[in-house]
Parts: sequence; structure tokens; C-alpha cells
Amino acid sequence: MADIQLRAVRKSFGLHEVVKGVDLQIPSRSFVVILGPSGCGKSTILRMIAGLEQITAGEVRIAGERMNDKEPRERHCAMVFQNYALYPHMSVARNISYPLEVAGVARAERDRRMRATAASVGLSDYLDRKPGQLSGGQRQRVAMARAMIREPKVFLFDEPLSNLDATLRVQMRLELRRLHARLGVTSVLVTHDQTEAMTMADLLVVMNGGRIEQVGTPLEVYGRPASRFVASFIGTPPMNLMAAEIMADGQLALQGLALPLAVAGVRPGPVVLGIRPEHVEMARSRHEADIELPVEIVEELGATRILHARLQEQTFAVATAPGLPFPDGATLLLRLPPSAIHLFDPADGQRLPGTLDHVHHRPVEPPTVAGAAKVG
Repeated sequence: MADIQLRAVRKSFGLHEVVKGVDLQIPSRSFVVILGPSGCGKSTILRMIAGLEQITAGEVRIAGERMNDKEPRERHCAMVFQNYALYPHMSVARNISYPLEVAGVARAERDRRMRATAASVGLSDYLDRKPGQLSGGQRQRVAMARAMIREPKVFLFDEPLSNLDATLRVQMRLELRRLHARLGVTSVLVTHDQTEAMTMADLLVVMNGGRIEQVGTPLEVYGRPASRFVASFIGTPPMNLMAAEIMADGQLALQGLALPLAVAGVRPGPVVLGIRPEHVEMARSRHEADIELPVEIVEELGATRILHARLQEQTFAVATAPGLPFPDGATLLLRLPPSAIHLFDPADGQRLPGTLDHVHHRPVEPPTVAGAAKVG
């Protein structure tokens, strides 16, 4: 199989540089997802790998071979597009087999490979239909079958699920992972959907503004975001990010409110404090709480409840399981576990290496939630 290397790759359209010196190693047989907002350069990178865009500077290698001057057909890549790009006047069978027809493969061999490929993606009963007679999920499977029949070294997926409804997206995520597990072909998918990225990737590449912010497994990116951008882009609801300050004695103050938390390894001064809503804990008493915040809005999501509280001029989200009621106006008694707190530089947004700990511990009292209805 084939690994992919991007070395100091740049792409400009006129005076506008959209990819700004990307270095990336994609291991052979891996499923890599490039994630980022619209306009970050992720689709441009995919098209440069495929040979559909010329590289302004740098180098692309596939299986160790330099590809800068190779035509798309010489790169052994198969691409699945967002809009399927099927021929509406052709049957499913001919759409799938057409790459072999163009390559001059004998008709009997084309038919054999077409039927085997169609069966592998569940399309055997639809071979005589036209694309307009298929559902969105079925059309996407046709596009994948057309890519698979070429037996490429690399699969490239350009936001292939964005046109599908929520139920079909879940189904197609599973199908893509099963396809990769069966074929073991190096695969690169670009998306702006973090759920797709987290659930599908062996390796996750987070991009912003034409640059790579972080490369790692989904759990690494979620657990130790390398920058404020990554912290805010990964997670639903997104990470709480607030202006804070490390005092001269190492104590942490959150928007002017002193917390019983001490920071080691970071010089005093302004920082950005981050904590995920699902990592905030309910304190069992006022004496145990780090902060007290009033509830503004409660979102009931079935298995999860999101409490939106007010911290001065910012919303502070807390994810909890259903249970004790929290009426609007109730006061949340919250504890911020030091191991769940992330610190970022307010100037460049990069992660700071400091460690935190509670500077004192108080006796535990029976659980209470101020302002909440009594239970029992």
C-alpha cells in the first residue's frame, strides 16, 4: 500500500495563499481525517494530492514517489466527491464500470469486477437503475463503488457525507469504516463536521487558516488540544474558554474571582482558562465549590442535560446526566477539577504547559443545590 508525504506544501491563488507550508505524514493503510472550518485549505490539500490542483511550492509523495509533475491518472488515487459526480444518463452498472471502460479493460472483465464491487457495497439489486432513481445514500455508494473498482493505492473523500440527512450520515460513516477495514487502502477524508472526524479517524488533522493546528488520534486531540482554536472546535458543546489570570503567588483568578487553585510551571499574568462542560463537577456544598453561578437556560437532550449558566458577560456550559431539577435562576455550585483545566496563551492561543492543584481542601457537607427544588 501507499503512504503520503506532504513537505512544506503551499498553494496560492493569485496573491491569496490558502495553504501555508503544510508538513504531514499519512501512514500507509491508515484512515486520516482532515478537519477544519470552511476556507481553511483542507479540500485544496486533497486536490493537490489527487493532482487536480498544481502545487505552488513544496512536494507531495505517494509511496515514496514524487508526484508534483504526475498527471492525476498516474497517481493511483480514487476520489469521491461531495456531489457524487455521477453520470445521470448511465445506469448504476455503467457508472461503476466506466473507469475500466475508459482504461480499455475487456468487457467481460469489466462486468465481473463491476458485479463484485457492487455486491461489496450492497448495490446488486440496483444495477439497472439510473442515479435519479436512487436515494442519497445509494448514490454515494455508487460513487464509492466507482472509486473502488479502480483498485487504487489511495482513496480521497471530499466531504462525501455533507449532502446526506442525519440518519444516513451515521449509516454511511459505518459503511466507510467497514470498507476501509476490508480493503486496507490508505484513505484521506476532509470534513468540517467534528462528529464525522472523531468517529472515523485513525489520525485526525485539525486545520485553521491554511495551517495545521494539531495532528493526533481523536482522543489525543480531544484530551490535550494544542491550541485555543482546537479546544473550541472539538467538542459538543464546545469547551468553556474564559479570561483568567495567574497571580504572583501562583493562585488562579477567573475573571477577577479568586479560585482555590494554584498553577505551577507558568509565569504570572493573563491566561485563557478552558474546561469542557462534561468535565465540570457539581460540588456537594458551598464550602466545596470553586464557583457559584446562576442557571439561565436548561437544554434537555435525553441522555444528557446542558445547563447554561452566566459568568459575568459569558455563558458557562455544564453537561450533566438527567436527575435533580435545576430551575432557571437556581445557583450551581461547581467544582473545577485541576486535571480537567487547560491553559492557553492569550496572545497566540497556544497551549501552556502548567499544572494545577487545589490549594486547600474543605470538609464535605451533605449535597445541596441552592435554589433548586427539593427532592423526596
